[in-house]
Amino acid sequence: MRQRSGYWLNILLILSLIATLLTGCAGADQTVRVSYPLESVNGGGSAVSYVYRAAGMTVPEVAAELIAQSPPEQQSPEAADRMFLVYANAIIHLQQDQQLPSDTLIEVDTKEYVRNNYSMSFLQGYLLASLVNDLFDYGRYRGGNYRGYSNRDVYRPTTGTYRTPTTAERQKAPPMTVDKQGSVVRRTREQVPSTNPGGSDSTNRAPNSGRITRDGTGSGGYNTGVTPRKSKVPRTKAGAGRVRRRR
Repeated sequence: MRQRSGYWLNILLILSLIATLLTGCAGADQTVRVSYPLESVNGGGSAVSYVYRAAGMTVPEVAAELIAQSPPEQQSPEAADRMFLVYANAIIHLQQDQQLPSDTLIEVDTKEYVRNNYSMSFLQGYLLASLVNDLFDYGRYRGGNYRGYSNRDVYRPTTGTYRTPTTAERQKAPPMTVDKQGSVVRRTREQVPSTNPGGSDSTNRAPNSGRITRDGTGSGGYNTGVTPRKSKVPRTKAGAGRVRRRR
């Protein structure tokens, strides 16, 4: 009975974390909802791991989304292959999929799962030693050789193996949903003006300015701010002969 209550408590903690991380501003304009499907599950009770897939996104991109919606207690330095986000009740391990490098795997692990499976020395390469020592209770938890879902075939988890989630597990851990905010970009056939301030594109030039003025004759003209030169009286040459008009 105690084990069953612990299992449901763990499920509530995981769902609470996911809801906190991925609840966007639904009323905001230009919001795009993206779902990351649940792909694999391992463990159970208080030690469980859920793996989601972010198709077509890099590790830093996914990390930026999660951090923006719920800042972690600690995060590893930005990297293209893997990052860690540490929260109160779970650790998120973001990994580039080695089989499909364009995708990112989002592994959500309870801290009990991390203690029972992960390599302590491996985590120390990404997180503060003080946090890792506290997580493993300064050696009380022996851990294992596991280094994340993307390396599960080489560094296997100590407890169980990853499996395709059942219908019941999908209901308990629905797809992670992100509400992205930003302007909608429409593709057109027209060339987008360059915004490079040092460019020579005509689209960067300031628009011509001036006003239409009329002189005394009533003729219209475009005033560019340049004053025209006044016409001069033709020069003449004095002499005994005839007067010549300079052409």
